Amino acid sequence: MQALRENKSSQRFAVGALLFLEGTPATGIFLVETGEVRILLPTGREQRQLLEVAGPGTLLGLSEAMNGEPHRITAIAGDGTTVIYTPREEFLALLQRQGEFSMEIARLLSEDLHALYHKFKSISAHPGRPRQRALDEQLN
Repeated sequence: MQALRENKSSQRFAVGALLFLEGTPATGIFLVETGEVRILLPTGREQRQLLEVAGPGTLLGLSEAMNGEPHRITAIAGDGTTVIYTPREEFLALLQRQGEFSMEIARLLSEDLHALYHKFKSISAHPGRPRQRALDEQLN
């Protein structure tokens, strides 16, 4: 991640400040240096659910910046949050120039995929309480 830190300055965010909003264009990536960022998943009309809290060393907006799609999540700063922002074009150029950096990004994406798989597996193992059938449905 040293490659992202070179020639970049940190930006401090106030508690509750929006880093990015789901549905908006992904213009770059964010490397969390200090503090924490709340990652919120859209669940319905203007409702969001806390997916996780990202700490120092976490890259945000990575997959969206790589494929040029809009953000799928919302990121909101917690207490003492500083991040390094790298514009998408600079990030993609860095991937082309530095093979070792590209491999590290591929590893991070793979870890993200595995973590999501295990999260989904955990949720699907506990689908909730079975629905009670009405008495007339039970008799038929």
